[in-house]
Amino acid sequence: MTEQATGAHHPQPRPRSGGQHSVPEQVTGAQSLIRSLEEVGADTVFGIPGGCILPAYDPLMDSTRVRHVLVRHEQGAGHAAEGYALATGKVGVCMATSGPGATNLVTPIADAHMDSVPMVAITGQVASKAIGTDAFQEADIVGITMPITKHNFLVTKADDIPRVIAQAFHIASTGRPGPVLVDIAKDALQAKTTFSWPPAMDLPGYRPVTKPHAKQIREAAKLITQARRPVLYVGGGVIKAGATAELKVLAELTGAPVTTTLMALGAFPDNHPQHLGMPGMHGSVAAVTALQKADLIVALGARFDDRVTGKLDSFAPFAKIVHADIDPAEIGKNRAADVPIVGDAREVIADLVQAVQKEHSEGHQGDYSMWWNDLNRWRETYPLGYDQPGDGSLSPQQVIERIGQLAPEGTIFTAGVGQHQMWAAHYIEYDKPGTWLNSGGAGTMGYAVPAAMGAKAGAPDKAVWAIDGDGCFQMTNQELATCALNNIPIKVAVINNGALGMVRQWQTLFYNQRYSNTVLHSGPDDVNPQARGTRVPDFVKLSEAMGCYAIRCENPEDLDKVIEEANSINDRPVVVDFIVHEDAMVWPMVAAGTSNDEIMAARDVRPDFGDNEDD
Repeated sequence: MTEQATGAHHPQPRPRSGGQHSVPEQVTGAQSLIRSLEEVGADTVFGIPGGCILPAYDPLMDSTRVRHVLVRHEQGAGHAAEGYALATGKVGVCMATSGPGATNLVTPIADAHMDSVPMVAITGQVASKAIGTDAFQEADIVGITMPITKHNFLVTKADDIPRVIAQAFHIASTGRPGPVLVDIAKDALQAKTTFSWPPAMDLPGYRPVTKPHAKQIREAAKLITQARRPVLYVGGGVIKAGATAELKVLAELTGAPVTTTLMALGAFPDNHPQHLGMPGMHGSVAAVTALQKADLIVALGARFDDRVTGKLDSFAPFAKIVHADIDPAEIGKNRAADVPIVGDAREVIADLVQAVQKEHSEGHQGDYSMWWNDLNRWRETYPLGYDQPGDGSLSPQQVIERIGQLAPEGTIFTAGVGQHQMWAAHYIEYDKPGTWLNSGGAGTMGYAVPAAMGAKAGAPDKAVWAIDGDGCFQMTNQELATCALNNIPIKVAVINNGALGMVRQWQTLFYNQRYSNTVLHSGPDDVNPQARGTRVPDFVKLSEAMGCYAIRCENPEDLDKVIEEANSINDRPVVVDFIVHEDAMVWPMVAAGTSNDEIMAARDVRPDFGDNEDD
């Protein structure tokens, strides 16, 4: 399974049969669609009506089992469906009309595909006889999304709707989860049909392997007990499989260090003594170096992403690889596996625990004491940290750290992409799965606010904080109006440094501080480009105009008071505009395209590991 994040393990939704067959009845295709959604257990749909999907919106008005949330942009609907899926473990559902409505879903569909999020996107299509004629608001959304969906369907007959919806939810939620598109022609929605449930599902060739091969498990267990420098490299697939309890047992049984990827934060408690942190381009020095010096990497539900490996041919040169994944296409894709294991992470880890216990009972136990001496030295010498700005302004890292410390127990955090995303990964402590939602594979600006909206809609009893940048926030903040009107009281922290922060960081480090088109708060004719001047937009006024409670925070001494005020308001969305220092950078860092051996702990600080760790 690939890297992703989700909530606690839930039984995968299945079309409900159990012998309870509905009485066949005459309905329209649109009524059949809504009835089918009710039967597969969909309780929330995010969407916007339009011409070709309009027939479906009429019976939707009468449904007592499906809640529709009217978003302000289809991209918001898609990311909200992702957030809902990750917070609940159920399939997220979004709906749009044909043409531009459908194409506005492309970004969240691609996002869900990269991060293996179970989602069904339902789109209207022009009437079947008009398909291919360049009719008004026609787009070949099936063709457009073929590379970025797990599967997709074009429905031109009303009779097919129940079967296709049942299959779409089954495919989205089983095996390696992912997005499925169902494109329905308008005349199929308008035609008369007979509705009965459950439909007969016919999916020849779709048989995800969940049970791992026993011989491969035994080989992996042998390698673990023989290794001197093992690392458990944990990806989001462990969270998706609901395997976090099993992971903790395996880690403590072996005594091996654990690294959790950006998509796996919360899969293993951040505060556990065996946890080295996050690996990758902005990972902790200890986690990155452990993978480089390891003699065995046990990859569980991870995909050897380029952001983790750095320059691939120099990654972990001494390591044998055990790679367990539910998707056989991921194994060997980037790094050859010495022991490939196809299977669901929960079953793989449970079987590994038994196999390692058997090895121990036969007197084979790994000795990692020298390894832990090295690991602890790196941890102590190069801990995560940040400097306070010398001018007395707010440190973005401190803002995010305090939000994490003051948030209620079980808070779900979402993030956009960039500096604030990395700081939220580093400085908020994640001890439970499903508390960290972000756009990992696609790196989508604008993800945080609608994903938070979807998470809060799916888990209304939990606090939800969106940690967003001022650049990301300006992509999808219109969904704050959706939150205000639908009683979805999320909290948003805008980490406002007046710039596209991560791009600016690269310009500082690699482009001689030539800040081309990264300043957000002033135009090209501004006599002083660094001056804040009049804030355009003023996020406080903008948020208030959309029905939110809004606060601005500029002074470190006000920080706790402002966060506590935000936490105390739960009857509407809250937005806090944190004006932070613009030159703060994300460290550690491995420059793109370089080896992980080149990691910098801070600017101009290259860790010194000596020469004795490479033997």
